[in-house]
Amino acid sequence: MNREEIIEILSEVKDPEIPVLTISDLGILRTVEYADDFIQIQITPTYSGCPAMETIQEDIRTELAKYGLNNVEIKQVLSPAWTSDWISEAGKQKLQAYGIAAPAAHACFANGEDRPESCPLCHSKNIEMISRFGSTACKALYRCLDCREPFDYFKCH
Repeated sequence: MNREEIIEILSEVKDPEIPVLTISDLGILRTVEYADDFIQIQITPTYSGCPAMETIQEDIRTELAKYGLNNVEIKQVLSPAWTSDWISEAGKQKLQAYGIAAPAAHACFANGEDRPESCPLCHSKNIEMISRFGSTACKALYRCLDCREPFDYFKCH
């Protein structure tokens, strides 16, 4: 087993709040070090105090244990803080297909607003915010005024 194989194994660990995304898609998997049968992993929450982090750590341990890798240390790293720019392009596409509007890279506050570009369902730009907080703290709730469907927006961070 080598570091690259461990990273490949970890690419299967899903985010418990958005199960179409992996921790790699979200960019919360920061580093993986492997030496002398010891694995050290650093992860960064999308929000400080994110309730999913304990589950993610358990899921990492469970996934690695399937391969007999049990000597694992997982550290949460808060600096630098996670940013939505770390979501992979594949992750953004998965969010859109799942019905969650993804933030545009490096454009979150370009016009002074943090809002989706369009409805992820019908792609209309005719949208309105319902609530600054959606199903989780990292999302806001919007509604499309054309297709009339509500949808989450993964907030810029």
